[in-house]
Amino acid sequence: MSDINVVVLVGRLTRDSELKYTPSGLPICRFSIAVNRSKKQDDQWVDEPHYFDIEFYGKSAEGLSKYLLKGRQVAVQGELRQDRWEKDGQQRSKVVIAAAAIRPLGSPPQGGGDANARKYAPDASAQKPEPSNVPIPPGIDEFTDDIPF
Repeated sequence: MSDINVVVLVGRLTRDSELKYTPSGLPICRFSIAVNRSKKQDDQWVDEPHYFDIEFYGKSAEGLSKYLLKGRQVAVQGELRQDRWEKDGQQRSKVVIAAAAIRPLGSPPQGGGDANARKYAPDASAQKPEPSNVPIPPGIDEFTDDIPF
C-alpha cells in the first residue's frame, strides 16, 4: 500500500499573506491560518484554535497573494512537508502545508491591507493563470487548473 499525505483545511488568515521570490524567481506565497476545533469544557462547548503555516508556489501563488488578507476565510488543499535545519548546533524542524489549491471563501475582510493595492476583484474567477515556466520544488505538483475562486 502507498503512503498518503493529503490535508484539507478551512480557516481564517491570521495575517496578510507574504509574497517572496527564490533566487531563481519562483514565487512563494506564505501565510498562516487558524482553524477552530470545538471541544467540550465542563458543560460548555468552546472553540480551541489551531494554527497552520501554509506555502503556495508558482504563478498562481503570485496572482492569489493579493487576495489573501488577514481575516479572510480560505479552503486549503495540499500536503504536509517537514522542513529541517540546524541552528546553534541543534537540529530543528517545522511542519508546513505545501498547498496545491487554495480557495478564498466568503467576502473579503474590510479594512485589511492597502485598500488600493489589494482591492478585491469580484470578477477574478474569470481569470485563468498563465502557465508557469518556473520549476516547482521537488515533491510539489504544479497547480495547472483555473485559479480556484
